[in-house]
Amino acid sequence: MFSFFKKKPPADAAPAASAASIEPAVVEPIPAVEDPPPERRQWMDKLRSGLRKTGTSITQVFTGTQIDDTLYEELEAALLMADAGVKATEFLLDDLKRRVKESRATDASAVKGLLADAVADLLAPLEKSLVVGNAMPTVMMVVGVNGAGKTTSIGKLTRHLAAGGERVLLAAADTFRAAAKEQLAVWAVRTNVEIVSQEGGDPAAVSFDAVTAGKARGCDVVIADTAGRLPTQLHLMEELKKIKRTIAKAQDGAPHEVLLVVDGNTGQNALAQVKTFDDALQLTGLVVTKLDGTAKGGVLAAIARERAVPVYFIGVGEKLEDLQPFSAREFASALLS
Repeated sequence: MFSFFKKKPPADAAPAASAASIEPAVVEPIPAVEDPPPERRQWMDKLRSGLRKTGTSITQVFTGTQIDDTLYEELEAALLMADAGVKATEFLLDDLKRRVKESRATDASAVKGLLADAVADLLAPLEKSLVVGNAMPTVMMVVGVNGAGKTTSIGKLTRHLAAGGERVLLAAADTFRAAAKEQLAVWAVRTNVEIVSQEGGDPAAVSFDAVTAGKARGCDVVIADTAGRLPTQLHLMEELKKIKRTIAKAQDGAPHEVLLVVDGNTGQNALAQVKTFDDALQLTGLVVTKLDGTAKGGVLAAIARERAVPVYFIGVGEKLEDLQPFSAREFASALLS
């Protein structure tokens, strides 16, 4: 298993550095290479398998030999069925027609390759590294609706951060959902990190205490798990805003990351969640889960065209290694393989 993180130099390897000079740890998308290492090939195989339902509906358009209006009409329908959305679909079709004209492509298989290039270029603005270490601690606030895989994603991210040498503190600020605190506590034990929680406490107060404790204990990262809620629950969205304001009081400039976890199976509903949570909280990044088995993986194209919030991670399974940094080229290749 490769490491996501550039480890900081050990304390005895160089003179003590000031907070401003600390090298940040970076979670970087892994560039596609001709001969990737075995673990990366395994990931690509899993990604292809996970996107098969979405990809098959699109690639079957290219089984013929004619490049004509019928092909483009079928492709338009396939992209819309994959929840790419009207704006992204129109953009991709226009871009593809331009590429076909410029390359003088004469067969459908070549057009499929050009579509992969168009998708990769459309998704490229979503590809961004998650950086920790620019602030001590780096505070992350994680939001999302119930069932999206929010707490599990926090656990996986915590595991990778801890494996990369980062000292992580978790805040059990989801005080509404039954057993949420216990679920996060299990991940804290698995990853050997500390957790701040209160029995029935106010979520904003728990977040404040965690950030304060993180500063006092010299932690690198504080991650606040907040209660899942629907964007239509305005009073609960106001609670999230309160948590964000309270975290800012505990540390100037925090939260440094506001991450939304969305379920890739929900298609256009995922885009609606991105827009609503972004309007309320100014999101810095996304974690897109459960892409395995969905027929709606085209929603990333819709996000790229309509609300280009960076996608830090995508998930295609339950295992630790099934949460990986997002690469636009890898995603496009797996989708149209």
